[in-house]
Amino acid sequence: MKGVKRKLARWLPSSLRGRFVIIMIAGVLAAQAASYALWTSQVRASQLEQLDELSSNMAFSIASTMRFFRSLPVDYRHIVLDQLRSMGGTRFFVSVNERRIPVEDIGSGPEKEVVVDNVRAILTQQLSIDDVVVEFSRPETLRVFNNEVLLYDLPPRWGQHSLLMEPLSPPILVVQLELAPDTWLYVATLLGVPDIFSGYRWLSEERLLVGVLVLLSVLALSLLGITSVTRPLARLSKAARQLGDDLDSPPLKESGPKEVAATAAAFNRMQQRIREQIDERERLFSAISHDLKTPITRLRLRAEMLDDPVQRVRFCASLDELSELVKGALASVKGLDLHEEPQPTDLNALLLEIAEELRIHGGEVSLCGSVVPLTVKPLALKRCLANLLENAVFYGQKATVTLEEQAGIVTLRIHDNGPGIADTQLSRVFSPFVRLEASRSRYTGGSGLGLGIARHIARAHGGDIVLSNHSKGGLVATLTLPRQTSITGL
Repeated sequence: MKGVKRKLARWLPSSLRGRFVIIMIAGVLAAQAASYALWTSQVRASQLEQLDELSSNMAFSIASTMRFFRSLPVDYRHIVLDQLRSMGGTRFFVSVNERRIPVEDIGSGPEKEVVVDNVRAILTQQLSIDDVVVEFSRPETLRVFNNEVLLYDLPPRWGQHSLLMEPLSPPILVVQLELAPDTWLYVATLLGVPDIFSGYRWLSEERLLVGVLVLLSVLALSLLGITSVTRPLARLSKAARQLGDDLDSPPLKESGPKEVAATAAAFNRMQQRIREQIDERERLFSAISHDLKTPITRLRLRAEMLDDPVQRVRFCASLDELSELVKGALASVKGLDLHEEPQPTDLNALLLEIAEELRIHGGEVSLCGSVVPLTVKPLALKRCLANLLENAVFYGQKATVTLEEQAGIVTLRIHDNGPGIADTQLSRVFSPFVRLEASRSRYTGGSGLGLGIARHIARAHGGDIVLSNHSKGGLVATLTLPRQTSITGL
């Protein structure tokens, strides 16, 4: 079942509007199929009912004609027949033959069964004759006399006026019964239903045209309705993408259907709460930084007056570490809230600039590969790259940067010559204030926030950072950035 759902989802359009259109098409087609099926059954039943009544009336008329001929003396039958043929325009073509004339019987299905059963049953009842032959024939193959003369060979006034319906060619009902030994009465007539054996075409040109017109009309009206309904959702999606870029963007219009208006109102309240929380966080960290600076400075002055030089050094180192923690926490807040517009940025130039700054402090960075400019927030991305390169240079004094692009994904790998990290600690180092004691002493500085900030900036650009140990030693930091994405959370 899950496999079927996955295959169905793969073929469905990705947009809400497209899925609505598919649902409307399926609904209209199903409704038309059901209505046509019901209509077809009703038309078929009506046609069979009409044939039942028509064939019954025809059978009683044929029975009256046969009773009339049975009542005539044998010598007068041919005279009456000649008079009827000479008059023309009669309803039946009647002949008396010495034997039963073979007929190429045609047709099948419930229509023929209704006619044949009615005619045979009524004639058997009315004339008390068991051997009643009821068949259908085409006009062009119908034979009417002992010598098997074709209908088309007769003079028009003899039978063609009553058995032909130009330009149509309806089947002819032929009834033969034995009046006496070597005397067969032959009656041919038309039912008046030209297409009795033509079959019922469920998808005629008219029905197909009507179905297409109905489908197009429903689709046009549905597209108008769906567009009006999904337009507020499109505005909501656009506002959600812009929320990370600009928290001060104007609120959404709370209009449209009740559900859409409620969603827009909830989104506006969420935006307002996020803005208030970020402002409150900035005020909180600023207050903490300001309030801690004074006691730290006071403690530093007191530490300088300690007589024991060892205790003085240890005390000042602890105060330095505390000061770095405060600065790192405040820097992390500011680093994650850089309000700048994305713009095309040359990553090669940005990396060369950071490498030059690190080279001044004794670090060595080599760059391989290049990519075309990428649309990013330059200051935020520079901070991300700087944190990664500073860690690489700090642990390994040397870093190799490889830059490449494939399938719209820019990949930047930084390989250092350091001792690496245990596999169990590769994800833990991204947590705030985490410093691995095996590689960094608490007296060497740093707050343990650099990698967390770097990964946050990468993910805000739609990418990510992954750490891994190289097979030949050292740590590899892999930064991926998609070329087409919306930037959020900075």
